[in-house]
Amino acid sequence: MKPRILFAGLFHETHQFVDEKTKWADFEVTRDAAILKKLGDASPTDGFLSVAAEMGFEVVPTIDARATPGGTVEDEAFDTFWREFVERAAPALEAGVDAIFLVLHGAMATESLTDPEGVLLERIRALPGAANVPLFGVFDLHANLTAQTCRLANGLVAYRENPHTDSRASAVRATRLLARALKEKADARMAWCRVPLMWTPPGTGTANDPMLALKFFAAKVETEHPEIWACNIVPGFSFADTPDTGLSLSVIYAGNPAVAHAVLERGAKLAWSLRESGVINYPPVDEVVAALPRDVAGPVLLVEPADNIGGGAPGDCTGVLRALLKHGTPNALVAINDALAVTALAGLQPGEKKTISVGGRGSRLDPGPVEIEAEFVSRSDGNFELVDKHSHLASMHGIHIAMGPCAVVRTGGVTILLTSRKTPPFDLGQFRSQGIEPKDFSVIGVKAAVAHRRGYDPITKATHYVDTPGPCTNNLASLPWRHLRRPVYPLDEIQEPKFTFL
Repeated sequence: MKPRILFAGLFHETHQFVDEKTKWADFEVTRDAAILKKLGDASPTDGFLSVAAEMGFEVVPTIDARATPGGTVEDEAFDTFWREFVERAAPALEAGVDAIFLVLHGAMATESLTDPEGVLLERIRALPGAANVPLFGVFDLHANLTAQTCRLANGLVAYRENPHTDSRASAVRATRLLARALKEKADARMAWCRVPLMWTPPGTGTANDPMLALKFFAAKVETEHPEIWACNIVPGFSFADTPDTGLSLSVIYAGNPAVAHAVLERGAKLAWSLRESGVINYPPVDEVVAALPRDVAGPVLLVEPADNIGGGAPGDCTGVLRALLKHGTPNALVAINDALAVTALAGLQPGEKKTISVGGRGSRLDPGPVEIEAEFVSRSDGNFELVDKHSHLASMHGIHIAMGPCAVVRTGGVTILLTSRKTPPFDLGQFRSQGIEPKDFSVIGVKAAVAHRRGYDPITKATHYVDTPGPCTNNLASLPWRHLRRPVYPLDEIQEPKFTFL
């Protein structure tokens, strides 16, 4: 008989310091057999389905819900997911399954839960027929992974790259480990360690230390210790206010727990020794733009981590736009998430002009909307397909992306793409789908931290990270923490770090 594998997905990175709430309507939800159609879409779900087909698994699909990073998830959304999951999973579990596979993010937070993924696994284990079946899955490098989650799972595999070019490959690894556990009837389990430090997203790129050294450490562990099936080092998501926000290490192992503990302790000490290299500060955007030559050979990127859409920011902050307009920067390009501005342009023909307000509505930290005289260029439905099938965006939505109704306008020397749905700027297809070639511009503003690099680095002459007002601030001490377990670096002075183990 074919092994029966129950599948589900719940994916959201929660920024708890933005004003918005994430509702159930904000999730892109796929149910039942429609999940099987994700085969080939380059997402983690595709990675699982590909190996499942190769291994001859019978996949029992339930529900797959994912949303763009944003504010605290409403309890009702989590409860709705759970109800829909149980409706589908309970009959399958009663009939019998051989394993469970989950696609998770790991940094979700709801109005009342600081560890909804841990709660989800606890509830799943309590369902009849689910207590002892192998539970494997894949999760994001920016997860705030908890001891509870690792206690209840047999094998969760994290992405190892940032930008997340390996999200599908990580799901493939996890599914192969599930197949191994079934074949060998192995008692795979997880060990976990928390390190009292956290870095903002710009400090977590894997092309540089600290994460480069930690990535190499994890790969080396897997070759040195046969009993270690996988080693995960995840820096966490620093804008979630939870007790476990920050860096964690975990391993999947079958064998001696002392070996797993020793590996985690070595990794924790290495991470701690690298702590200062993950703290990054940037110059003010006005200072950087003022220093750009008028005839700059571009594209030159102005990267704006404070309005990092991939980190949950609204994507409508105006810091870069204001600086470009103030200094009369020619041949510049930005994208602003502003459905109201798109609507205000309805009925205009190319070349016509209208005074509109742009951006500045999504964060109390931003100065507010910028009034511009907009020359209308074009409009579209905002749908596009990824140019790079390994884009960071594929880990969230697959290769088909919807920005909502869009409009392109010009004001002064700046071309603005206005979207109706915030869309992380991780793929050049975002602009090219609108008839805009990024390589033709001298200066481009990018609302990101690290994940844009795979798309933009090949075309960029220079990159400047700039400080602007926005919710994804590098000044973590300025955030109103309530649940974070202290002390934690860099918020606190720590002489002797205490590592917490499962």
